[in-house]
Amino acid sequence: MVRSLVDLLTEHAIRHPDRTAYRYLVTGDCDGEIQELSYDRLARRSRAVAAWLQERGLAGSRAMLLYPPGLEFMCGYFGCLAAGVVAVPGVPPRGRTQNHRALTRMRRLIADADAKVILGGREVIEALSGLTQHLPELAGLTWVATEDIPDDAADAWREPDLDADSVAFLQYTSGSTSAPRGVMVTHGNLLDNERIITARMGHTPDAIAEHGHEMFVSWLPVYHDMGLIGPVLNTVYLGVTATLFSPLHFLQRPQRWLTAVGRYRPHTSGGPNFAYELSLRHATPDLLDGLDLSSWKVAFNGAEPVRAATLRRFADTFAPAGFRREALYPCYGLAEATLMVSGSTPGTAPTLLPPADGRPDTDAVGSGRPGPGLTVVIADPERHEELPDGEVGEIWVSGASVAKGYWRNALATRETFRARLAGHEGRFLRTGDLGFLRDGELFVTGRLKDLIVVDGRNHYPQDLELTAETAHPALRPGCTAAFGVDPAPTDDGTAGTEQAVLVAEIAPDAVGEAEKITDVVRSAIAEAHGLSVRDVVLVRPGTIPKTSSGKIQRHASRAAYLGGTLALIEEPALG
Repeated sequence: MVRSLVDLLTEHAIRHPDRTAYRYLVTGDCDGEIQELSYDRLARRSRAVAAWLQERGLAGSRAMLLYPPGLEFMCGYFGCLAAGVVAVPGVPPRGRTQNHRALTRMRRLIADADAKVILGGREVIEALSGLTQHLPELAGLTWVATEDIPDDAADAWREPDLDADSVAFLQYTSGSTSAPRGVMVTHGNLLDNERIITARMGHTPDAIAEHGHEMFVSWLPVYHDMGLIGPVLNTVYLGVTATLFSPLHFLQRPQRWLTAVGRYRPHTSGGPNFAYELSLRHATPDLLDGLDLSSWKVAFNGAEPVRAATLRRFADTFAPAGFRREALYPCYGLAEATLMVSGSTPGTAPTLLPPADGRPDTDAVGSGRPGPGLTVVIADPERHEELPDGEVGEIWVSGASVAKGYWRNALATRETFRARLAGHEGRFLRTGDLGFLRDGELFVTGRLKDLIVVDGRNHYPQDLELTAETAHPALRPGCTAAFGVDPAPTDDGTAGTEQAVLVAEIAPDAVGEAEKITDVVRSAIAEAHGLSVRDVVLVRPGTIPKTSSGKIQRHASRAAYLGGTLALIEEPALG
């Protein structure tokens, strides 16, 4: 009986030891340096890391994983699973502009997870020694560069006592939150969601054989759920091969993604909507002439709103390279459900529903059907009652993929993971997302929980609001609203990604400093969250919409911004 991905890794290492599990494009280019990790090598390195952790009595504790893009992350991650250690994927500090944000997140995650050990690449571990003055909590942790652990350490590995309810890793939900929430993903959750991904994406034995075991190409960050649960872990679940490269190399030259898809001819590859838009901007005639995308069966699109205009333009633009519209694969998921909740049917074009006003390219995009074994209902968020087909409400999910809860946060776990629905047995996960079902297919329409998603990254509005209010004393505490808006249309029809707007009340005597205040707020949000806001709007005191209990009404603020009815400050006339 398979109890964890560790069992499957061991099985693959025995049955086909020399098969490549992961191929890494060091420069992001197919004709550059390439590193490979076989199943035998991955299993042995994972056991060596696991034995090192076990010998230090760390089984059951949390390990922070701080790796640059590359193959060593896989050895550290599977090493944790094989040791019964709870992995906590994190982002290593890198570069001057990234340091403050990465250090802040590291501090929060180390404290929240109560991490006892840091696993990382050699350069990261060496760099940590110079950060102890900024992160004094590092002094109490054990650090190790996992590539320095010798192979023969694997001989001391002992199989851990795991079951389906054992926590495998903590997936932190936001790159910007000041109160991070670690989703407790169990070994049972992982196996169930890998089963769902396999079923919904058509990763059948026939498909694997047809593609010669080349199933994935991915540039997605492995410390985020979409990049980890999909391309990285489904690879080991199936015993196939994935080609990976750095997100930075993709952003520097987006054409590298499609070049790699054309070269390695995988079954599945994808990313958030913005990735398809970036690819469209770099779709030169020379690129199209050299591409063959005919083997690409699942081009998944999720993690942020999927736009009908993007789907249409991508299919039209890359059709000459053999790309088929039926490969477009909108899907929906979240960390609290391990990852995948619903996905399209491979070989079938996405479902589009035209809007009532008939505006072009604003169709609602279907995110496919729920995975087998998952129950998805649309609920009235206030009455906790199921809504009929076609009616918009909150998306609720139940099934074996739904995670155990939030790490050390009983209140949030109860509110999010323990919902009861009239007429249904068991508990449901409240996703905080809005949508409707039509003929069994899920359509996601918005976010009840006010998350702002920019370029595939989640930003909590309350974090942006706090950063703004602490950036300049003229901003009135508790009187700031952050929200997301659709991008402004461009001349070439590019859809783009959601953009953040911030509306803030300021003290009357600060009106003359409005331009300076706006610049300070923009800079503070860029530094703290790595986010460029579309607009900072300063308004008169007492005019931000609030509930009767004093809570900011972000939806009302957004409506006022879009409708041009905000009470803008009036700057004094010159002269």
